[in-house]
Amino acid sequence: MSHGFSPLLILVAAVTLDGCGSNPTGPAYDLVIPTTWAAAVTNQYFPLVRGTTKQFRKQTTAGVETITTEVLPATRLVNGVSATVVRDRVFLNGALIEDTFDWYAQDVAGNVWYLGEDTKEIVNGVPVNTNGAWEWGVNGALPGIYMWADPAAQVAKAYRQEYAKGVAEDWGKVIGVGRSAAVPFGSFTGCVTTEDWVGLEPAQPHANKTYCPQIGLVLEALTVGGGERVELISKTP
Repeated sequence: MSHGFSPLLILVAAVTLDGCGSNPTGPAYDLVIPTTWAAAVTNQYFPLVRGTTKQFRKQTTAGVETITTEVLPATRLVNGVSATVVRDRVFLNGALIEDTFDWYAQDVAGNVWYLGEDTKEIVNGVPVNTNGAWEWGVNGALPGIYMWADPAAQVAKAYRQEYAKGVAEDWGKVIGVGRSAAVPFGSFTGCVTTEDWVGLEPAQPHANKTYCPQIGLVLEALTVGGGERVELISKTP
């Protein structure tokens, strides 16, 4: 499940949270869904400007993964909300292995919400499954927060990034602000780092993602194991 650019690591996961009761992925959904939305996604840590393309790279034991993200010119209506569409494509040694369309919208307070995704795993050029696909308003699915308007006010608070029971139950937590990051594309300051995990896969390690002003995501790294870094290598325009 993509929730933004999570195909970058693919193996992103969770721990069991205290007080979860019979729900292993966390407490009940408690986000207040807005009724008024902005015309575009302009959050400084996750700006989505139509026509922007970013490329990331990751070295794996199977070879080199490259991830291309593109903010498409067209929007998509999700449960009555006009969503910005981002296409994420993951390539392994040049062959497409995942193709995802993610849908985002920003509320008038500046928070970016994740409204769903259409994702396909590709093998030898053929889609083989759509595991993790979901859409706000379909089968009870609800949107989640992808980036806060004021991350500094949310440090250490776990929040749902998406909620489609049994399909997509990812979480995030701001773990640092004012961070620095250096990747092949450049060096940045004033960045925000989140810790992300997949509530439905408790055995997998978490991932830290770093977002920098007016650029967005620049780096993703597993919190254990080492060596699993996905770095921004190019951005146009």
